[in-house]
Amino acid sequence: MTEFAELTGLIEDGPPNRYLWTDAFAVCNFLELYRQTGEEQFKHLALSLVDQVHTILGRHREDDSRTGWISGLDEKEGQKHPTRGGLRIGKELNERQPGDPFDEGLEWDRDGQYYHYLTKWMHALDCLSRATADSTCSRWAIELAKAAHSSFTYVPTFGGQKRMHWKMSIDLSRPLIASMGHHDPLDGYVTYQELQATAARNFEKQGQPNLDAEIADMAKICKGKSWATDDPLGIGGLLFDLCRVGQLIAGESSELTDLFQTLSDSSLQSLQVYSRNNSFELPAQYRLAFRELGLAIGLRGVEKLHVLFEKQLHLPKRENELHSQTADLMRYSPWSEAIETFWLEPRNRQVDSWTAHRHINMVMLATSLAPDGFLRVI
Repeated sequence: MTEFAELTGLIEDGPPNRYLWTDAFAVCNFLELYRQTGEEQFKHLALSLVDQVHTILGRHREDDSRTGWISGLDEKEGQKHPTRGGLRIGKELNERQPGDPFDEGLEWDRDGQYYHYLTKWMHALDCLSRATADSTCSRWAIELAKAAHSSFTYVPTFGGQKRMHWKMSIDLSRPLIASMGHHDPLDGYVTYQELQATAARNFEKQGQPNLDAEIADMAKICKGKSWATDDPLGIGGLLFDLCRVGQLIAGESSELTDLFQTLSDSSLQSLQVYSRNNSFELPAQYRLAFRELGLAIGLRGVEKLHVLFEKQLHLPKRENELHSQTADLMRYSPWSEAIETFWLEPRNRQVDSWTAHRHINMVMLATSLAPDGFLRVI
């Protein structure tokens, strides 16, 4: 993590290189290092990273004709509410302009806003608010949730249930990719529940906005959806959501037990399918570390839940059954160590598939090795 801080301009001179997904994991990693060592430098790095992300990704790009906060707020209000207009992804190229033809390959390198990146940043801010007992970060997370929800969700022109766009423009004024991400509604629902629980548990309710309307919206969008996937990063995301829901249940949110059952079933189905593709037998150049490490992190979450439920003997019978569900998933926990061991091998970090995504791979490997800062929500 120190090397990451140096390479991306967090603690060294030179232009900072901020990328929202990677930085969300990095904030949690620095908080975990602070928890384990007690060294203030790590808390300072987490706070500095948040400040950099808001100052850079909360504003328009340097190669854009627009300037200032992407929310449109003036300088003073923008600093008070840096997430109110969302946050840019941090891609190398500027966003596709209105009227430009869509190029699927090029779109991956273009800026804008991804909902699933925003939910990761909401989570990082929520982790920071709990680690520092600072309600400001909690408020920023909720303001980001409200901004993202109002822009990414929409009612189709032909009517019916609300849906979500996958990618929006930098200023959230127009969709860049209109289709809905497979797990975006689920990510939103679980993340909103997390933010709400933190705000209610740790901070004064007066002046703290709630997400009741957004949670109700997401519950409707999620209804009847299938979450199973054969993508390792997607499976890891499912397990991360399962881990958060399990912790919230242990924290007295028993209304989430049906969702836990659904996520457990979808995760088990996904792991069974993934176990048949033999991807762990491939050489490094044919594997994507950050996708596998997402799976490893999710499996660390299963281990965390398994231990938690063993201690929660006071839970009602129905909730106590969750322990047996995690036991089924624990059969796959050895994969975490296997993935970590493979990518800790120096020669496997010299191939193009590692170096092309070096920062995100570094940070997610660190998360898998010390996952509690990212996984803990209570």
